[in-house]
Amino acid sequence: MKHDYPHGNMVRYGKIPLTWLLRLEKLFSTPGLLTATLFFAASLTPSLIPRTYLMQGVLSGVSLSVGYAAGVLGQWLWAYLELPEPRQLVEAVITLVATVICAIIALVFLARASEWQDSIRIMMEMEPVNNARPFAVGAVAIAVFMILHAFGVLFRLTIHVSSNWLKRRIPRRISNLIGLMLAVAIFWSLINGVLVKYGMRLANASYQKFDALVESNVSAPVNPVRTGSAESLLDWDELGRAGRQFVSWGPRRANLSTFFSGEETLDPIRVYVGLNSADTVEERAELALQELRRVGAFERSVLVIATPTGTGMVDEAAINPLEYLHRGDVATVAVQYSYLASWLSLLVEPDYGKETAQILFDKIYTYWTELPKDDRPKLYLYGLSLGALNSQLSADIYDVVGDPFQGALWAGTPFASERWQNITMNRKPTSPAWLPIFREGSVIRFMNQWNTLDLPDAHWGPIRYVYLQYASDPVTFFDPEALYREPAWMDYPRGPDVSHELRWYPIVTLFQLTVDMAAAVKVPLGYGHRYAPENYIDAWVAVTAPKGWSDEEIERLKAIYEHWK
Repeated sequence: MKHDYPHGNMVRYGKIPLTWLLRLEKLFSTPGLLTATLFFAASLTPSLIPRTYLMQGVLSGVSLSVGYAAGVLGQWLWAYLELPEPRQLVEAVITLVATVICAIIALVFLARASEWQDSIRIMMEMEPVNNARPFAVGAVAIAVFMILHAFGVLFRLTIHVSSNWLKRRIPRRISNLIGLMLAVAIFWSLINGVLVKYGMRLANASYQKFDALVESNVSAPVNPVRTGSAESLLDWDELGRAGRQFVSWGPRRANLSTFFSGEETLDPIRVYVGLNSADTVEERAELALQELRRVGAFERSVLVIATPTGTGMVDEAAINPLEYLHRGDVATVAVQYSYLASWLSLLVEPDYGKETAQILFDKIYTYWTELPKDDRPKLYLYGLSLGALNSQLSADIYDVVGDPFQGALWAGTPFASERWQNITMNRKPTSPAWLPIFREGSVIRFMNQWNTLDLPDAHWGPIRYVYLQYASDPVTFFDPEALYREPAWMDYPRGPDVSHELRWYPIVTLFQLTVDMAAAVKVPLGYGHRYAPENYIDAWVAVTAPKGWSDEEIERLKAIYEHWK
């Protein structure tokens, strides 16, 4: 005989007690757990960048929580539409079966997690992960899930209390809607007003102190062609951490002469204006121009306007090889616009880097166009990461078409660049999204770890733009639309540094790419968001066409930077 009892009492089918199953079902939603497990399993699969156990655990915990929320929402919608629901006993059996299925799926995917991560790590010449890693991942994921679940319970409680109070005064459905809106407003105010603002203030203060730090391995330049020297128009102490490094490091005339077997070379010119060097962007740009004039930068063969990253950094891996390629006959100028990390700068002050890049370019370009064409340097743009995005925004082609500069090199262009997006979308259909071919390749070309700039039947024009990007760089290939569709760069054939085990999953892939962005520089040179000197060399050769270099000499120059790895 079969008896059905209300929740909380003994339920028997034959002699099998199922009370604990009903209690479990009340504590956690069965559809929520099933969906959460699928999200959890998908989060363990590889993406672009290998993850530490802590990053993987947090990612999996967040995926668990979002999957659970999606399942609960689906269950609520089912009930709201008054669709048929299973009887109590059937519901208990479903809970039991779902629990077993969830456990099996979680264990199987956890067992393969290390193998999937190694599919990226081995490709990037990294050590395989530890065998005990799945247990640590699972522990962190459960901890994150429980914390977020507690917040979810508190959120639902806020809705319940608000709507119940309102039901005494207004209709039930309206009170439910208002209760939901009140809960969202309260939680958003707490998150945005407390966590975000406090976090931003803390980050701002931390980066500002870090920017002011004077390292033991840098000292004020003695050479007058460097900013910060005794003859400089700018104070050494106001250049910022990244600026002091930029003007202190790099090859000198002696290094260049040794490489070229005593051949006559020049000391490369490096000009940098820190965020604290002047109060306004216009004043900082004017300082940069005057410093360039002071050091004779417009008498060099090559002049580069380098747009820094968010922290003010100008990549040594890019500028050093350029100075070798032109035997020191190079002047490079950069103006700091922030001391926050690029992703924070992009969130907090997205237009500030653009403004600085535009004003600096306008100052230098205006002066440059007034010089005799036969006696002025060739003018190029350079930028890495956020610097690449802002560098692309610095010059409007319609303003320079009458007297164009010679070219640009942009590395690791962020996905937010509209110019990069348009070029990639309008590529030749036969070329992959991670290495586009744009029109006939006379102006714009792309390259990755391999020198792919020589296109059959294509000829460079007078202006040369090169995009250097790795297929494994999430800063470039992050795609917000991965939330609901597979990104084009996942199509086969894939980039040489992208795992063949990578699969697209709705919602989860977006979370994976977000975590990848945070770890984009935690990989060896030549992968992710870390661009290698040898790749910069090939790019600069294509953009600036230095004279007197054979293939053997190019390889000898690349050999200098092998120790950087």
